[in-house]
Amino acid sequence: MPWLWVALLAALAFFALLDGWYLVRVPLAVLRARLLQPRVRDLLAEQRTGGRVLPSDLDLLLHMNNARYLREADVARVVHLTRCGVLGALRELGANTVLAASCARYRRSLHLFEPFEMRTRLLGWDHRAFYLEARFVSLRDGFVCALLRFQQHIVGTSPERIVEHLCKRRVEPPERPEDLQHWIAYNAASSQLLRAESGLSCAPKDQ
Repeated sequence: MPWLWVALLAALAFFALLDGWYLVRVPLAVLRARLLQPRVRDLLAEQRTGGRVLPSDLDLLLHMNNARYLREADVARVVHLTRCGVLGALRELGANTVLAASCARYRRSLHLFEPFEMRTRLLGWDHRAFYLEARFVSLRDGFVCALLRFQQHIVGTSPERIVEHLCKRRVEPPERPEDLQHWIAYNAASSQLLRAESGLSCAPKDQ
């Protein structure tokens, strides 16, 4: 049956040449969030997603590797934005979103088969971006093992317009935590420095 060999080779190529698991997992997570999970009306509500460290997550030191935190948080962030309606609002407004910056603090290792919980929440927004946080909390003792921050830029509209579209009224963003303000200022300063090094205008077009 030649078609079986063709299908097998296509599957092998999909996972060998592309990031196959990610390309499958993210759409499935979005579909699950839309069809099977309840809508979250409070934009600032924390959403929780359970996980467990698998053998494929380990690095040479036999704990969860640094890149896996970002990958898991990426999926949780997409689910978060789906359930609170932001991705739907982007589609209705003909806009899009792109990750502009992220940072991670690793406070304690997660080890093989250790259960953890990702706690994702929206910290606020400005005229260009949403700011989100993801915490990796060990379910063994409640320790925050890693803390990640994300700057999610909006293209084609503005965060204020998205929030107004969802809430049917104008909503002022919450006060930003002090550490988040420092991080935003760092991103802006880094952008200006890189643009100056490139001989471009220092106007904050891209960060």
